[in-house]
Formats: sequence, structure tokens, C-alpha cells
Amino acid sequence: MAAPAPASAPTETFGFFLVPMFSMIAFTSAVEPLRLANRMSGRELYRWKLFSTDGQPVRASNGIALMPDAALAKAAGDGKLDALVVCGGIDVQHFDDKGAIAALRRFERQGVALGALCTGSHVLARAGLLDGYRCTIHWENLDSFTEAFPEIEVSTDLFEIDRTRFTCCGGTAALDLMLHLIGRRHGAALATSVSEQCILERIRDEDDAQRMPVSARLKVNHPKLVAAIGLMESNLEQPLSQDDLARRIGLSRRQLERLFRRYLRKAPARHYLELRLQRARLLLLQSTLSIIDVALACGFVSASHFSKCYRHAYSRSPKQERGVPA
Repeated sequence: MAAPAPASAPTETFGFFLVPMFSMIAFTSAVEPLRLANRMSGRELYRWKLFSTDGQPVRASNGIALMPDAALAKAAGDGKLDALVVCGGIDVQHFDDKGAIAALRRFERQGVALGALCTGSHVLARAGLLDGYRCTIHWENLDSFTEAFPEIEVSTDLFEIDRTRFTCCGGTAALDLMLHLIGRRHGAALATSVSEQCILERIRDEDDAQRMPVSARLKVNHPKLVAAIGLMESNLEQPLSQDDLARRIGLSRRQLERLFRRYLRKAPARHYLELRLQRARLLLLQSTLSIIDVALACGFVSASHFSKCYRHAYSRSPKQERGVPA
């Protein structure tokens, strides 16, 4: 059954700026709730337009290209948007289009609300438009983002709404973000109706975690093992010793080793190293940090030791990971 919106509510226009290699799932999860809100209310509550840097088609990370309505700079000159959403995706750290950055700043001066999906926060941050605002970004890009913009307050939450800024970690989190925006403007009944159309079990809150719990990710339920892995994931830059890990969870070192071998078929040190190397790989691919800085950020005392461990794990050196010949 349709949920009527207040008759006085004016139509709100959203712009979606498609950065090359944007996430299609995040984009569609954001635009479809607007369509459904119109359908369920029986009114045109929302309009939307697509923009690219030059007005030409933009290819998503899945290879599908979308045709925008106009170039972003032209939209900034029209002054007809209520909100603009930056749709990010893969390799966003390489996006540095000066015209697009200038257009985003112009939108901000016009009082347009600014949002970001997936890695779009990186673009807003580069434009200086997240200074003094709380934001979030996809968990895979969290470390590289904080290294690049240490002064910006970034969370691991599903989405953040901070005054005239709204950001989400991507994927289906964009759906939850838009449902909250719809609910704020037109009431919880309409947001719930849209949610039911999307076959959602519930509308997640902004402080819901992005990642699955350790127990679900690794299919283990032993509380001591889960606690140990949680400590490892929280201490990658300055790794804890096995004795310290064991002491913190109330086990002996031998008991800790038996626990890992029983459930994960590996030693605690091996699992810890794998976690640090996974973080290092993301930093190599997503940041401009030097190799020695990546090594130090992941708990390695020297570039040579880091390179040896990395090559053993991935069959290529950190330089080769970045496309630099050995």
C-alpha cells in the first residue's frame, strides 16, 4: 500500500556525479529508493540527473557504461540541484580532475548538500569539502584514506549524516542511507514502504558495522579465538607478541597456539602476518605512501623484511604490485 507524503513537500533534485570505475551496486542502491519513493507516494518527490566530468558516457567498475545528462561543470552553473552525490569505486585515489574539483566547490558555495557513495569520500576530501565533517568510506579504503587525510574524522560505520554532508561505505549501504534521508524528509511510513518494496528485512542504522563479525567471516565461534583475532586486527601497525595476545585473552601461549591450529589450521603468527600483508597490499594499491612507510604502517621494521614476506605471500615484490619493474 502506498504511504502518502505530506502534500506540501516540494520535489527534491539529486545529482549523481559518476567517477570513472564507479560502483554500480552503490549507485543503483542510491537511485532506486528515490524512484520507489515516488511510486509509493504517488507523487514526484524526487528527480535525479547524472553527470560526468565531460558529459560523455562513464564506465562502471563492472564494465557497463552510463550516459550522463550533462557535464558536472554545466550543472554547477545551473543552480538547480538540492543535493549532489559523488559515486566512487575502484582506483578513486587517482582521480584528480581539476574541473570537477572546482565544480564541487562551486556546489558547496551554492549551499547544495554533498554526499558520497563507496569511495566517493576521497573525492570530496581532496576538494577540501569534508574538513570539519564526519564521514565514512568503504572498509577496504579506510587505511589509505586516513593516511591521505589524517585531519578528517572518518568512521567505520555503515553511513554518516553530518549536517550538509552524507556519506556511506558503498554496496547496499547506499540503500540504508537513502532510506534514512527519505524518512527524515517524508516520514518513517514512506521509508518503510520503500524498504518493503526492496525486500529488506530491516533498515540498518548508521552505526551498524560495515564488516561481518569475525565469527561469521571465519566460521568460528570460540570466544577466545574471536577475541584474539580481534586484537590482531586492531593492532596491525604495532603487532602484539604472542605472549601478550595470550595474556590479554586469559590463555597460555601454548593454549593459544593449539586454538589456532585446531580451528584455522595455522599458527597464530602466520595468521597475524597474513592480516598485516593484506593491509599492506591495500595501501600499496590505494595510497601513494612510500614502500618503507607502508612497511612501517603494517608492523614491519625494515623494507627488506617486508619485501621478503610480501614476495613469499604474493609471488611479487611490493614494487611489482605497483607496476614498477623489479
